[in-house]
Amino acid sequence: MAVYTEVSDEELRVFVAGYGIGEVLSFKGIAEGVENSNYFLATEAGTFILTLYEKRVSEGDLPFFLGLMAHLSARGVACPLPVRDRAGRELGRLAGRPAALITFLDGLAVRRPSAGHCRAVGGVLARLHQAASDFPLTRPNALSLPGWAPLLAAAGPGADQVAPGLGERCRVELATLARDWPSDLPAGVIHADLFTDNVFFIGPALSGVIDFYFACNDFFAYDLAICLNAWCFEHDGSFNVTKGRAMIAGYEAERALAPQEIEALPILARGAALRFLLTRLVDWLNVPPGALVKPKDPLEYDRKLGFHRRVASAADYGWEPR
Repeated sequence: MAVYTEVSDEELRVFVAGYGIGEVLSFKGIAEGVENSNYFLATEAGTFILTLYEKRVSEGDLPFFLGLMAHLSARGVACPLPVRDRAGRELGRLAGRPAALITFLDGLAVRRPSAGHCRAVGGVLARLHQAASDFPLTRPNALSLPGWAPLLAAAGPGADQVAPGLGERCRVELATLARDWPSDLPAGVIHADLFTDNVFFIGPALSGVIDFYFACNDFFAYDLAICLNAWCFEHDGSFNVTKGRAMIAGYEAERALAPQEIEALPILARGAALRFLLTRLVDWLNVPPGALVKPKDPLEYDRKLGFHRRVASAADYGWEPR
């Protein structure tokens, strides 16, 4: 989440008047994230998140994202819900952007996840995969293997300005992934961005999942690989196999991994690391002037790739035969 587009008081007043949520009490931008413009909005009816969808998000994808949240919520996955306006619409326009109001989810993101947190995330990820099995809409993953070479090209010589040799390391990695990427794994709707700031806890209990704006159709095990990257590395760059074991066990308590998914986990983890390295790299090199946004360090994922290249099997991530 971030703020790229400013909203005037008058624009906000007119927009909110279209909903039955009373008068605005407070309005504040959210600096975290990189994709859309987001604000905390408090009104007489409660607290909401107001999201303005920026140019990188296709307006045609918004029914998928908003519909998925409603679908998952109806099947017991704790997540925000889009608020309908007086005319029954989930999507409006504000400051020249598509915009939506989303219900506020209680809880806090964890900065230093424990093995217990990781187990809970594995469990909710599997439940999300199962709950979305009958979701009627589909969305291809534009940030899977075919999309990575264009991202590296977009970074251009800037990659080596961020770190010497980074561009060549990415090119070699792309060639390896193109050769070894699986083609036939169990698939369906995935979250695709379940980082620590997108999962909330109240005490030790997971209270909900947010930010579905990368959700798409892809391999379930790829979603798990994204989470292993996001949750199970320590700040010194080491992989915590205890956390990995807990996450995988939490996932398999809800949905057993197929043998081909287990075999593919190392290459999927490498691909997930490269995906976030490249998108972070492009964002790092292209922050709009004056934007209230904190770009994330792409080199964190360069270091994680170094670990993944040394992995021999899923056991190195903590997988154990059941």
